[in-house]
Amino acid sequence: MSAGRWVLPLCWTAVLLDGFDLVVLGTVLPVLLQDRVWGLTPASASAVSTVGLVGMMLGALAIGTVTDVIGRRRALVLAVTGFSACTLLCAFAPSALVFALLRFLAGLGLGGCLPTAIALVNEFTGPGRGGRATTLIMTGYHVGAVLTALLGIVVIPAWGWRALFVIGAAPALVLVPLMARRLPESRGFSGTSARRVVGSLFTPGLLRATLAFWVASFMGLLLVYGLNTWLPQIMRQAGYPLGAALGLLLTLNVGAVVGLLVAGAVADRVGVRPATLAWFTGSALFLALLSVRLPGAGVYLAVLLAGCFVFSAQVLVYAYVGRTYGDGNRATGLGWTAGVGRVGAICGPLLGGALLTAGLADPWGFYAFALVAALGALAVAAVGTRTGITRAAQRRVEPA
Repeated sequence: MSAGRWVLPLCWTAVLLDGFDLVVLGTVLPVLLQDRVWGLTPASASAVSTVGLVGMMLGALAIGTVTDVIGRRRALVLAVTGFSACTLLCAFAPSALVFALLRFLAGLGLGGCLPTAIALVNEFTGPGRGGRATTLIMTGYHVGAVLTALLGIVVIPAWGWRALFVIGAAPALVLVPLMARRLPESRGFSGTSARRVVGSLFTPGLLRATLAFWVASFMGLLLVYGLNTWLPQIMRQAGYPLGAALGLLLTLNVGAVVGLLVAGAVADRVGVRPATLAWFTGSALFLALLSVRLPGAGVYLAVLLAGCFVFSAQVLVYAYVGRTYGDGNRATGLGWTAGVGRVGAICGPLLGGALLTAGLADPWGFYAFALVAALGALAVAAVGTRTGITRAAQRRVEPA
């Protein structure tokens, strides 16, 4: 196997571990709260979760930039090593404070893993296949999430919640040495200073695209985290029984996997910009449709289609970013786009919670999330048909 052929499987596996680590907290929290481990309450558990998201935001901002300075291969190895080590240590945390600190440190590596993996895959993927490669990478996240849930069902009753963190960290013992040995270095990272590479995002040819991508990512992750957190409760307020509400959450995530497989192929065929616009627009339409009380299988079909569009819209933003920036600043562009998007990830659950508290989730919760999707579409449109990337803009990030 040539060096370039190792990139996709190794990066996919890294993102799988990323997905495992991101979902593991939600898997063990019910046990931690039920057993009153460290005296955790719903409020303190929410604080631990938020601390991890803040770490991810900072990690995306920092490691994405570091990647364009020291190289993709080295940065990805450091990210996977970092979040895997912190995940292992979570199994031995003696207090909620230490546990929260370890989740924050793990978040730094988790935040940097995805933009680095996408940047590498984009550089080693043939012309016209970047959209499919980016969405394929993201299926690793969902596989990791599903594995976490399945392992939680088997492992926690038998060996306790701490064992799940040990299992989540163990694959790094194989993956990290394999990446260090087989993963090739990017063929075009700039190797220049961090200030220079970050500054390149705001040059006249890229400023508009950079800001538009940030807004689109904010809206995209607000949708993903807001709906995953509150959809069951919103559906219950709309009059659906608990079992149906949980089934609709599962349906939403099944739609996410289907959407990822379709979105990448569509983006490679019609172009990533029109595909991203279409996916945000579809998200707005189907989220608004959920405000209508649909009969029987109709609501499941509407939620399935909403999942197809909502989750893939954010991934297509990453694919669009990967196409827009060059080798010298691609990981930085992805990292900052993902980092700003993490603010949306924090705001999503807050928006849903506020609407539920006010008793406005049905129907205004659906309309609010539909409006967020529409704003995401407007942000993508603001990137423009021409990104303004020129040879001069690219030269600004080359080493002096």
